[in-house]
Amino acid sequence: MPPPAESDPHNLQHEMLPSPIQTLDMDAYRDQTTSLSCREAECRKAALSLETTGCLYVRDSRVREADSNAFLDMLESYFAASDGKRDARPDLYYQVGVTPAMIETPRNHCTRASSLPPLHRPLTLCPPHADPKWRFFWRVGPHPPTPSKFQPLNAPPVVPPDYPYWSKVMDMWGGKMLQAVWGVAEAVAEGFGLPPDSFTRRMEYGPHLLAPTGSDFGRHGALGTVLAGYHYDLNFLTIHGRARFPGLSVWLRDGRKIPVRVPAGCLLVQAGRQMEHLTGGRVLAGFHEVAVGSETVEAIARRKAEGGSLWRVSSTLFSHIASDQVLRPLLGKGGGREGTATGEEGYPPLMAGELVMEELRAIKLGGE
Repeated sequence: MPPPAESDPHNLQHEMLPSPIQTLDMDAYRDQTTSLSCREAECRKAALSLETTGCLYVRDSRVREADSNAFLDMLESYFAASDGKRDARPDLYYQVGVTPAMIETPRNHCTRASSLPPLHRPLTLCPPHADPKWRFFWRVGPHPPTPSKFQPLNAPPVVPPDYPYWSKVMDMWGGKMLQAVWGVAEAVAEGFGLPPDSFTRRMEYGPHLLAPTGSDFGRHGALGTVLAGYHYDLNFLTIHGRARFPGLSVWLRDGRKIPVRVPAGCLLVQAGRQMEHLTGGRVLAGFHEVAVGSETVEAIARRKAEGGSLWRVSSTLFSHIASDQVLRPLLGKGGGREGTATGEEGYPPLMAGELVMEELRAIKLGGE
């Protein structure tokens, strides 16, 4: 007889429920012929999905699978060949260039994790260890017209010399992702009853980062391996294209853990700490984890049989509020994180760059 579901961290029985994550039709939102009532419904749906789940799917025809494949192919090749040193910039807190494996370490959320029901707890060890994933940060969008107080967060890009089309491919994919998340920010603002530019005018000249992660299944492909420990993102909104391997799980506001299966033709958006601050806790930065599950093992076997790369690359972009912008709640009280007051009391004015630097130090990427 098989063991009860709660005794097996890889058991998938709880994954069969319909996903509570809603889908924003960006084409309908952008279409000037869409009725006002339909447009408003899309906006409310997007805001509610972020509020209740921390996540949102986005359907945007401007983001094509062929472009995603060109990006993933190049990054698979790069991570397989990188020495993790030449393109690294630890003096800039790894905010441009490559971050090799075993550098980034998740914050310690063990108390929170242990309070969850056994079936919904992360696989991340307590205290958390450094992640075996790699990352590459590539700045997307214009730099501030005047020097920022946070220069390491606004540094020029690192271009690997052995990839002649590197800048073209990274700018192409990063531009499409930023374009999509910009539209999401406008729709969500409207969904919360704010002017559409409430978030995007604060995003102008932000240190937006195309941030693919690379995980080597040739070394870290065993069932249960945690690739990116239980954490939330420090930025405003994170947007992902579809990865070639499953493994991402997210936690809803009510503490439930669900696997993410991005529908075909869609992107995934997750709320980060800057969004939490700007909404005064109405939207919380969503917790998530990437680990090798049974479906991942099956995908690895298929990929190996096809002779494909065994690097799992996420096509991720971190959108940011501009570093010198002051974060303060734009919405009324909404029930913030446990132990944190809401509104101005729980989220006092803070420069976006200060928040980022604080978080970077906590995950071992910044100086003491």
